[in-house]
Amino acid sequence: MNIITINKVNKFFGEGENRVHVLRDIDLSIKRGDFVAIIGQSGSGKTTLMNTMGCLDVPSSGTYEIDGIKTGGLSANALAWVRGRKLGFIFQRYNLLSSLTALENVALPAVYTGLSHLARTDRAKELLLRLRLGDKLGNRPHQLSGGQQQRVSIARALMNGGEIILADEPTGALDSKSGEVVMGILEDLHQEGHTIILVTHDHGIASHADRSIELKDGAVIDDRRKGTAAPDISYENPVDKKVDAFAFYRDQFLEAFKMSIQAIVAHKLRSMLTMLGIIIGIASVVSVVALGLGSQERIMENISSMGTNTINIYPGAGFGDRYSGRVQSLTVSDSDLLARQSYLDSASPNTSASGNLVFGNQTLTAGLTGVNEQFFDVRGLTIDQGRFFTREDVREVASVVVIDPNTREKLFPAGVNPLGRVVIFSRQPLTVIGVTRPQNAMFGPTDRLTMWSPYTTVMSKITGQPNISSIIVKVSDSVSSQVAEKNLTALLTVKHGRQDFFTQNTDSIKQTIESTTRTMTLLISSIALISLVVGGIGVMNIMLVSVTERTREIGVRMAIGAKRFNILEQFLIEAVLLCVIGGLAGIALAGVVGVTFNALSSDFTMSFSTASIFLALACSTVIGVLFGFMPARNASLLNPIDALAYE
Repeated sequence: MNIITINKVNKFFGEGENRVHVLRDIDLSIKRGDFVAIIGQSGSGKTTLMNTMGCLDVPSSGTYEIDGIKTGGLSANALAWVRGRKLGFIFQRYNLLSSLTALENVALPAVYTGLSHLARTDRAKELLLRLRLGDKLGNRPHQLSGGQQQRVSIARALMNGGEIILADEPTGALDSKSGEVVMGILEDLHQEGHTIILVTHDHGIASHADRSIELKDGAVIDDRRKGTAAPDISYENPVDKKVDAFAFYRDQFLEAFKMSIQAIVAHKLRSMLTMLGIIIGIASVVSVVALGLGSQERIMENISSMGTNTINIYPGAGFGDRYSGRVQSLTVSDSDLLARQSYLDSASPNTSASGNLVFGNQTLTAGLTGVNEQFFDVRGLTIDQGRFFTREDVREVASVVVIDPNTREKLFPAGVNPLGRVVIFSRQPLTVIGVTRPQNAMFGPTDRLTMWSPYTTVMSKITGQPNISSIIVKVSDSVSSQVAEKNLTALLTVKHGRQDFFTQNTDSIKQTIESTTRTMTLLISSIALISLVVGGIGVMNIMLVSVTERTREIGVRMAIGAKRFNILEQFLIEAVLLCVIGGLAGIALAGVVGVTFNALSSDFTMSFSTASIFLALACSTVIGVLFGFMPARNASLLNPIDALAYE
């Protein structure tokens, strides 16, 4: 039974005047189990014929059939399937992958046919032991002699069964002794039922075969057989077993991932230089976002010192109204009315006065604000010494005062406890009952001396005014501050008969600042992203160089059964890995920058967010896919013949 049938095959190279007729009307059939030698001088077309039989090349005309499969019109992936399951190649120069061990080189063809890791490893070990290379499993090609490398190549050809073994000048690069060993192995394989097709120009080597086919100028000039034709032999291919689809693709991905890691490690310096642009880009983006977030948090902290989720109500038309100081439209009853609203947690009337503050022989200028007992909670003030005044203090018009740390520092000598001391403000005695903790000022530190007393005390004993200067309210956490602002405005407008007041919503200030910092962060991050794009272009350039350098490797992978998708997958994974590793290194670099900055800066710190870190990693991955796809695609579209012939 014929395993190979060639009918009227012609092959041309070149176009026009440069067109060369390499194969001329080849009619040939090879029986299953034959040992055939194809001989001829250089340029006779024997290698082209072998490439055609090996599905590495397609004829210009004519038909080629292998084991009942007509190859004409088959896609590149279908031809790869045929190569992976029907053929085993033995090359003159071995074509072993330098980054893989002998065991890995032998097992490689089974990766593309779906044999499990354990099964292919066991089979590879078995083949190497059979060829007396059991002690060389972990050796790489440069650690093996020429004869040993060729034996590894033979084992690789047998990995997927090697029903048809194509040997291209298998002894051409070996000494005579190693050549005899290789030919002995081929004879043994023939006895086991393998179909051997040997290409050589040496008639002595050809004499080992049972049949010799001689070519000259692309045509068969002699076809002779010694002895009888080989009997038909039933052959069971070890990879023709049903494979689970999920396990198949998972295994191929893992192997591609592993080989990508090996390729990166094999070229450490080049890989590091390739990742440099990504490292700088990711570090820039993460650092800029951390700076923006840190500054925003500091600003928000300062805003919180004004009161969390608070609304201030002032008399007049607005801060720009020059007559607002003369307007006396807010009263204590307005504050009491607002305090009873369900959407507000608390409300405090404010009335302020400035004057001389006297203690002992010291006279200072200070400000006194009249408030109720809820004011301190609204403003987020906390006590450091003593206590805040109570509702009873407000009702009883108590002459008590709470002072800030600046007042304590300026008015009382070191070591003097201010609690219980009586100070004179605008000729009114006030007893100090508490000192607040330091609070961040909105626009940085201030030396202003600030004190708080019950508003009843300030209005009746100091200012004598029935009206108040402002009201501050705290909005319930479950209510939108904009809705609360709209409702209280409507309520006071109805009560006053007109809107003779204006509001200041700290939440609006917060939102404006957040929006501004986000915009600035986005702008600077966009600029930093340019370095990421530049890094991506660098990755693409290096991957293009890598494809060029590894063209022969790509050809070898295709010859042993790799489909275009396998090649695309491997190089794309390699590009993505370079970018992801670069991204992780960039994040680590940004962390170092952040630690250094935070140690040196006292104004604000860099604040890293998990979201920005994951976003940076996602960006580096996308860069790897975008800029790695073209080189990977170029690699997958290479012609196996051109790739194998590349020097």
